[in-house]
Amino acid sequence: MFTGIIQAVGEIRSLEQREGDARLAIAVGQLDMDDVALGDSIAVNGVCLTAVSLDAHGFVADVSAETLACTTLGDLLPGVRVNLEKALMPTSRLGGHWVSGHVDGVGEVLRRWPDARSERFRIRAPAGLAKYIAEKGSICVDGISLTVNRVEGAEFELNIVPHTLLETTMGNFRAGQRVNLEVDIIARYLERLLQGEKAVEPSGVSETLLAEHGFIKS
Repeated sequence: MFTGIIQAVGEIRSLEQREGDARLAIAVGQLDMDDVALGDSIAVNGVCLTAVSLDAHGFVADVSAETLACTTLGDLLPGVRVNLEKALMPTSRLGGHWVSGHVDGVGEVLRRWPDARSERFRIRAPAGLAKYIAEKGSICVDGISLTVNRVEGAEFELNIVPHTLLETTMGNFRAGQRVNLEVDIIARYLERLLQGEKAVEPSGVSETLLAEHGFIKS
């Protein structure tokens, strides 16, 4: 688990394709790695990765084909800056919100414009995630815990203060950029809970659906 509070901005050292998946090497910049061991989790642009190798400059992680398909990690080139956060500890302050590091979808930055000393961003999420995004609710964008200011369909707006622009990669966001999105985990569980007994039915064609349309007689 993570908080969405970025601890450092690192840099991609290499992305090596390996028979359908990849191996990612990351320079961690100012991230304190003294308490990181092999097998520990580190979020890279909001994606939970496992450290399989450590050195004086950073770490290496394997990236599965599933992760490459569902996130922006496959787009990263050497030299690209990335947001980093170590896994949450029981004694850590929860300054953001509960973040699992399991990306729900990839969104697109549509616009960016100034608002006093802040910057506003408009981002389009995949249509299937729109129901989980609420005004004044939380969302994780490239690993950053943020508050949603406005929602219109699958598009939402963010107000980003100067500190966040300086301490994360958001200062480099431009229109057309793809970003990793993770919706509020509580909304996910709440949806499942509200399904009640229907949650155990397989998606698509079910006995209930067939009975409702006269294909099964009681």
